[in-house]
Amino acid sequence: MTESSRGHQSRQRRRLTATEIDLARVRQRALLIGTTYGTDTVEEAEASLEELALLADTAGAEPAHSELQRRRTPDPATYIGKGKAEELQGVVQSLDIDVVIFDDELTPAQQRNLERMFAVDVVDRVALILDIFAQHATSQEGAVQVELAQLRYRLPRLRGRGLQLSQQGAGIGTRGPGETQLEVDRRRLLRRMQKLERDLLDLAATRATQRKARKRRVIPHVALVGYTNAGKSTLLNRLTHAGVLVQDQLFSTLDPTVRRLHLPGGETVLLSDTVGFVRRLPHQLVEAFRSTLEEVVDADLLLHIVDASAPDVDARIHAVGTVLHEIDAGDVPRLIAWNKADVADDDTLKLLLNAYPGSVAISAANGAGLPDLLTAIGDRLRALAHVSEFVVPFERGDVLAALHRAGEVLVEVHGDRATRVRARLPQAAVGRFSEYASTPD
Repeated sequence: MTESSRGHQSRQRRRLTATEIDLARVRQRALLIGTTYGTDTVEEAEASLEELALLADTAGAEPAHSELQRRRTPDPATYIGKGKAEELQGVVQSLDIDVVIFDDELTPAQQRNLERMFAVDVVDRVALILDIFAQHATSQEGAVQVELAQLRYRLPRLRGRGLQLSQQGAGIGTRGPGETQLEVDRRRLLRRMQKLERDLLDLAATRATQRKARKRRVIPHVALVGYTNAGKSTLLNRLTHAGVLVQDQLFSTLDPTVRRLHLPGGETVLLSDTVGFVRRLPHQLVEAFRSTLEEVVDADLLLHIVDASAPDVDARIHAVGTVLHEIDAGDVPRLIAWNKADVADDDTLKLLLNAYPGSVAISAANGAGLPDLLTAIGDRLRALAHVSEFVVPFERGDVLAALHRAGEVLVEVHGDRATRVRARLPQAAVGRFSEYASTPD
């Protein structure tokens, strides 16, 4: 290597280093604040604050310091009390904090008071999650959903903050497809929200038409659900080669992806990926994403992916269950798959499998346990299907063939004039053959 080429590489390395430094400077330094209010134990509050740090990192901030306050009720003016707020003023100044992030939802008045005291931006958990969703929304429907959720959140915060909210910025809570609308007055803001709601209804109608078409084909639908970053997209890619973006970040998937999956018994199912859930998922997002989450409501089976290596497995299962009930999917049958079994503690994994009979341990990363998972999915779907009996005339061979396609034919007996068939069919398919239905002996 010549001296000139070595010099060129050295200068190139210096330029890359400078770029990395510039990128590091862009990340906001964040002070994270949580309280024990609304939690059952201190450990639960600490776990929530740790999750807030992951959310902040995903949003592009650098968690510089975390503060957990033991508190039974929030202070109406500052949430954490005047004395604690004054104490944290010094932390903000000494650590050169750019943004203060609360693990709880703040009222507009609390947020304004805290921003005056800290002299930096103050956002809560809701605004933080909305910001992450804004960064990850790629489809038209996802962008509309996020913008609507942002405007619903910001509308009550317009009072007294019109000048601040009219400014476009690059920090947490200011990004997303809806920031330019914050320059307008309340009336125009409401009109914008009404238009977004109409657009969302149109997009939801298109999605509903697609779901109806799938139901007419009578293909069972399995929806992946779970806590964010549990490995749902990795599993979908492993099983169907879907090519879905996989990142070690929270909420990397917002838009549902549907792929066909062939089970060991010969059945074909539709497998869909969905947005991940977290503790206290903002109500604005649940409402805005309701049309997307209807993929979950209409599913025949929910495949609940749980990170078996997580320290708070039960809390994560509970958080997912809470959202499922909120979207009226609490009664949809569920099959739990303990993902990341390759890194989970063996004893913990055994306890989880015993505590949840019928669950399966897998690793989406290396494929371990996937044959057992596919077998379990097939078994559950067959168990959920209805066993019905039909009498099909000989001249209706097309109906007999359709029964074989629609489900699992258990018994087929040929009589003098017709064929008696006992078949296990999905609920959506039973009505198609109602004129040939017969009461079993």
